[in-house]
Amino acid sequence: MQVTGKVKIPNGKRVAVNIGCDFDAASVWMGSIKRSSPVYLSRGEFGAEVGAPRLLKLFDKYQIKTTWFIPGHTVDTHTDVCKEVFARGHEIGHHGYVHEDITNLSYEEEVKILEMGLESLAKIGIKPSGYRSPAWDYSPNTLSILEKYGFRYDSSLMGNDIYPYRPRPVLEVNMDKANVFGPPSSIVEFPVSWFLDDFPTQEFVLGFLEGMRSTQEVFERWKAIFDYACDQEDGACFILTLHPQTSGRAHMLPMLERLIQHMSEKGAWFATLDEIRNAYYEEN
Repeated sequence: MQVTGKVKIPNGKRVAVNIGCDFDAASVWMGSIKRSSPVYLSRGEFGAEVGAPRLLKLFDKYQIKTTWFIPGHTVDTHTDVCKEVFARGHEIGHHGYVHEDITNLSYEEEVKILEMGLESLAKIGIKPSGYRSPAWDYSPNTLSILEKYGFRYDSSLMGNDIYPYRPRPVLEVNMDKANVFGPPSSIVEFPVSWFLDDFPTQEFVLGFLEGMRSTQEVFERWKAIFDYACDQEDGACFILTLHPQTSGRAHMLPMLERLIQHMSEKGAWFATLDEIRNAYYEEN
């Protein structure tokens, strides 16, 4: 069975909220989506030069600390912006090197990518405690690699929606009999959801993604999920995923600010994932 935990919420608060910023810049276009024309690269540049500063300003306004998952390629290309994220007090986690699809890589190939990302982060003084896989996918080796390299938490899987848990490796995938799981990991999983991601509803990619949905639709969905987490007895989380090149746009910022105001009024504890990991516990 899944080992599910809870989070010790500070007095006066009702739910742990992490705003995660996947600062992909150009890497998402080159890595996952395989588009490297100047137009697609300019969308990544917007994220670094325009979107990220706008989000940092908004977070400063509400004194919110967030977690930024940054690929090594973004660190190497937009070094000063990444340094500014850290200087403002936000956490930085590992997010691959160039937003690779790791699902079918060999063990050695995946380790190489992980180490490349670690080397880039080390250049700006970061030793990450958390990992988020590019495009939210795993290989059969990912969990054991994260354990080997000492990560404290992951935020890539979808085995829950409001409670953290300890993931189990899938040892066998069977079509004609039960799948086989290994024992729960020492790593704590803060689950993500495409329902709590800005990219699918907003980004347009010809022949790939329709995007461009109403911000009111997005607000209502995110608010409903947050309100549900708020109504639970204790220890729930709300894990939101933003992208600077998406939520840093003019039409998205007012909606995001409205959501922050709503969550603040209802007792959100805004924290980094590392802070929430420190408050994680399991009942006997």
